[in-house]
Amino acid sequence: MIEIYNSAKTAAFELCEKAKLTEGDIVVVGCSSSEVGGDKIGSHSSMDIAEQVFKGVYDVLKEKGIYLAAQCCEHLNRAIIIEKACPHTGDRVNVVPQPKAGGSFATWAYKTFENPIAVEKIRADAGLDIGGTLIGMHLKEVAVPLRLSIDHVGKAILLAARTRAKFIGGVRAVYDEELL
Repeated sequence: MIEIYNSAKTAAFELCEKAKLTEGDIVVVGCSSSEVGGDKIGSHSSMDIAEQVFKGVYDVLKEKGIYLAAQCCEHLNRAIIIEKACPHTGDRVNVVPQPKAGGSFATWAYKTFENPIAVEKIRADAGLDIGGTLIGMHLKEVAVPLRLSIDHVGKAILLAARTRAKFIGGVRAVYDEELL
């Protein structure tokens, strides 16, 4: 299990660095504990695996003052579990995730956060998709894929993304290099 924790921590750290995240930003994480364990998504939820992934990611984000948004599985329409203090645009919904209805990762987040709430959606600054959970609907426009030094957490494929401001103005426009 320590390798799962370490992979999740590495992924979160590299995401923060490569996406140039700062205090107050939001990172959405979708995690299939089934995929991390080597099984088909949604087939073998594991609170033990979810705990290790959550702790690896949360340890990095909390230290940097970055909010974690934990994506539920499709049984809860990919609702998001966040700290109440996290800025969000989605409507609050009434649900408490469970391992088989929401997913183990979101369940662990709900158990761990000081004041957890569920919202329908969020517009995150960056994200980690661990095991094909399809986090794109919760990223701001425009999403840009990131390559990290690792491409798996456990046996699950790891994808990372950051967002950037939209380019407007056409060929004569001049862009701020800091926002690229």
